[in-house]
Amino acid sequence: MNDDQITYLTDVALITCIVPIGCGDTVIQAAQAMGAAGALVYHARGIGPRERLGLLAIAIEAEKDVVNILVATDYQDAVFEAVYRAAELNRPGAGMAYITPIEKMATYIPREILERAREQGGEQ
Repeated sequence: MNDDQITYLTDVALITCIVPIGCGDTVIQAAQAMGAAGALVYHARGIGPRERLGLLAIAIEAEKDVVNILVATDYQDAVFEAVYRAAELNRPGAGMAYITPIEKMATYIPREILERAREQGGEQ
């Protein structure tokens, strides 16, 4: 087997959830409970319509946690719903979540897993 060969994954979706700072860990725990392998959380600053306060309507910067979760498309709806509920996105100002389809993705995949996937693919 050639180790220089790239294995592309095409059945992957990116779930992004933007929540108030400090809520990112709750989102990650909910995603992992639904089978997501891992997530990336980072802090961001931005402004929106709710951040305009005061007599002069001066924009106040709002800090947010942004959580990115890569999941198989088979699980995207279940993980998305769990994230939505955990972050309580049904409340005003709680944040938002969205799904982005991934055309293709590449990463290291152990040889044993690749061989097992090829064997299962040949049986169908």
